[in-house]
Amino acid sequence: MEFNPEKEMAALVGRLMLTAARTAPKARGQDEIVTVLGTDPEEKETLAREMEKVAERGKAFAFFKRDAENVRQAEAVLLIGLDFKRPVGVNCQGCGFDCEKILKAEKTSGDYEGPVCAMRLIDLGIAVGSAVSVAKEHCVDNRVMYTIGVAARRLGWLSAQVVLGIPLSIKGKNIFFDRK
Repeated sequence: MEFNPEKEMAALVGRLMLTAARTAPKARGQDEIVTVLGTDPEEKETLAREMEKVAERGKAFAFFKRDAENVRQAEAVLLIGLDFKRPVGVNCQGCGFDCEKILKAEKTSGDYEGPVCAMRLIDLGIAVGSAVSVAKEHCVDNRVMYTIGVAARRLGWLSAQVVLGIPLSIKGKNIFFDRK
């Protein structure tokens, strides 16, 4: 008999989600997506504490503290990021540059690093959408969070200019529904 296998199931669904992110369509078939799955309570606590440090920036960042509590409550946390190395090459100028100039442009760094190719950001969005659709199909509560990605970047947990986090929860009530 196995009681309360939620943590193991969240890890399994997390792996399936990362598979979906990896195999999601990408511009020109070029993959610059990076992924991490975390289930260790100590790692989740480190992430939550970093999120609380960001919340100290001021009132406008209080939501980082709220989201940190969700990380603590979650059974697993996925990180999906963009490790931008080269533009797609279509000169759409969505990034503000043409494809030749973006790599030579002065880098900016804040919560995210830029500039990055707009098409690669679309790839990231498609990968995240693919991942969360797997969670939905397996009835695992989740929420895409900018806050988790910011903290993960600050901790240097993956090489990426843009990171989004997805906490996973398997409980009797969705912990992401009526947050304060």
